[in-house]
Amino acid sequence: MTASDGLTRTQLAAYLDDFLSVSQFKDYAPNGLQVEGKDNIRTLVTGVTACQPLIEQAIALNADAILVHHGFFWKNEAEVITGMKHKRIKALINNDISLFGYHLPLDAHHGVGNNAELARVLGIISPRVCPQVSQDLLWQGHLKAPMLPEDFAAHLHTSLGREALHIGDKTKPISTLAWCTGGAQDYIDEAVKLGVDAFISGEVSERTYHSAMEQGIHYFAAGHHATEQFGIQALGEHLSREFGLSHHFIDIINPV
Repeated sequence: MTASDGLTRTQLAAYLDDFLSVSQFKDYAPNGLQVEGKDNIRTLVTGVTACQPLIEQAIALNADAILVHHGFFWKNEAEVITGMKHKRIKALINNDISLFGYHLPLDAHHGVGNNAELARVLGIISPRVCPQVSQDLLWQGHLKAPMLPEDFAAHLHTSLGREALHIGDKTKPISTLAWCTGGAQDYIDEAVKLGVDAFISGEVSERTYHSAMEQGIHYFAAGHHATEQFGIQALGEHLSREFGLSHHFIDIINPV
């Protein structure tokens, strides 16, 4: 298949469902094709979240499909298509653009997933899945050399483009880590069971402070968007290499 051939919408959906092992996951949003657009796909836009600015930039690029980590139709949200949701979906349909969304399958993938990519970006050694948490969502590894929390926070800032919140003893060095990208702060107790020095996720809750301080583990809230910006890029680049698609990653800044 040449670059000019592209893929059909059905071929891309089937490939992604298989590549990301979608059938193995119990998720709270549909994984796969969420809005149907044109049959043939040659230009692909990727982004973390299917927000209106991402859709508008995809339209400007004459994209055939958008591939995101955070798509539409989440569990417990209103089922009606009105307001913001209507505006987004209308823009996709009016421009014949398909929307594909992959949530937990992209977090967990061992090759291009958010957790695997975060380890790569941070230079974590021997990254591996922690089997006590299902669906391969909690990972662990170690640093090349111990770092003080202040220095590791600076490393996170440089690597992710966002200042991280640190909770813990500022004098206690870090050698071993566990992590789960996004809204995974409640895996901190599982990280404690692993005996690691620090746990990284995207978001933080009020209760996370007490869990970290009372259990003697460093916690870093490095940003939901910031920790999940790399997996979708890696997946888009993979598709571009495999099928000759024109790929554009669009980073819509989100400080959360």
